[in-house]
Amino acid sequence: MQLIPNDEHNAELVRHAAPPDWKNPTPRDRYHIVAIGGGTAGIISALATAGLGGRAALVERHLLGGDCLNYGCVPSKALLRAARAAYESSHGEQFGLRGPPPTVDFPAVMERMRRLRAEISHHDAAQRFRDLGVDVFLGDARFTAADEVAVGDAALPFARCVIATGGRAAVPDIPGLAEAGCLTNETVFSLTELPRRLIVIGGGPIGCELAQAFRRFGSDVHLVQRGERLLPKEDHDAADLIAAQLAAEGIQLHLGWSPVRAANTPAGKELTIARDAEQTLVADAILVAVGRRANVEGLDLETAGVDHSAAGVEVDDFLRTSNPSIYAAGDVCSKYQFTHAADAMARASVRNSLFFGRQRLSRLVIPRATYTDPEVAHVGLTATEAHEQGVAIDSYRQPFSAVDRAVLDGETQGFAVVHTRRGTGHIVGATIVASHAGEMIGEITLMMTRGIKLGKLSDVIHCYPTQVEALRRIADQYQRTRLTPMAARMLKMILGWRA
Repeated sequence: MQLIPNDEHNAELVRHAAPPDWKNPTPRDRYHIVAIGGGTAGIISALATAGLGGRAALVERHLLGGDCLNYGCVPSKALLRAARAAYESSHGEQFGLRGPPPTVDFPAVMERMRRLRAEISHHDAAQRFRDLGVDVFLGDARFTAADEVAVGDAALPFARCVIATGGRAAVPDIPGLAEAGCLTNETVFSLTELPRRLIVIGGGPIGCELAQAFRRFGSDVHLVQRGERLLPKEDHDAADLIAAQLAAEGIQLHLGWSPVRAANTPAGKELTIARDAEQTLVADAILVAVGRRANVEGLDLETAGVDHSAAGVEVDDFLRTSNPSIYAAGDVCSKYQFTHAADAMARASVRNSLFFGRQRLSRLVIPRATYTDPEVAHVGLTATEAHEQGVAIDSYRQPFSAVDRAVLDGETQGFAVVHTRRGTGHIVGATIVASHAGEMIGEITLMMTRGIKLGKLSDVIHCYPTQVEALRRIADQYQRTRLTPMAARMLKMILGWRA
């Protein structure tokens, strides 16, 4: 296997994630778990089983580490950090910095990404998993029976199996797009030259993150979104703030426009979009970021009696498929397509399949974050979702313009909002828009997971000055609502006695 470009860093990645000289082991008589897919969910399933003394096999047909290591979280965040550095270096006037900003060396940015990705790949190395007691099989897996998987000529009988084959980028059926050629998250990180002009199709997290990054590197960027809003799953105020930020940075937003055809021309790659009329955009590259498609092909799921559809493997609330011996975890079966969600589902599937656990998917409290600048982090219900589900809420909001550390950092455009079930203080959701919102949302996630009411956060001492102090201020807002007129009179009486 060879990655583009074929440099020392990608060669190191391949040595760990798909060693060319790897020899699959002789299968054991019967595995406690066979995990199909070497991404986060499959790795956790296999390692957890082996770590608890069980016999575990892990099957991967491409690169261990899955999308997260090779085409997702790891390379994208390396690019986003470089893009933020480029942006900050060119906006130093507010801090009293003078002088010309440095030039972005895009090949060096990408080389750094590949170097760091290769370094992190040590954690997902085939040899490491073997040393931890997992039988690693590199090759295509297919079901040959309700309790057996084959990899090449090797038969892997199992007591339980976890399907964790993940997903891949969905490419829309736009006439001419295949001929014109496009990038996805699986190919964009192979670039070695910066596209001078870039069209991004899709205004979800990946589209927004990469549009902003490439704009900060120096590309002229058009972002095309069928819907009227970016980040449609997020709080309206949060999505609007991100749209304003992207526009302020020079990204040309085409919201409510639909791609209708693409073509290669002497001027570049053309994308015609339509709303009330048609408009043609021209670029050097088109990046598609319109969602994911589950990897269910080639597994012979019918042989194992596993129900599935184009949306993926069908599971119940315990992550069990229609075959009671087979479970699924991660992107192949869930709408929560995040690495941390795949991790949590894998742990639940191991508990449920081997140790009589009853952990429900519906009870997992799963946060999410979009790593634009500022970031958008969310957990639980948005205000819109609460309204649609008939959940009466009280909302407490803190703008970062009134948080001292955000003022000092020059990062005042965000906010935090926490929603509680009306009159109870029980948290049902929260959204944070801030430079490091993904780091902050964990505090609220913990409280929701443990059923801790918002008022308790008021008692937690936070370092000053920090931006996360915004959450304590929100808790103080809630506490003030508990000071009813009767409670105020009683407190006044007590103070009178103390005088």
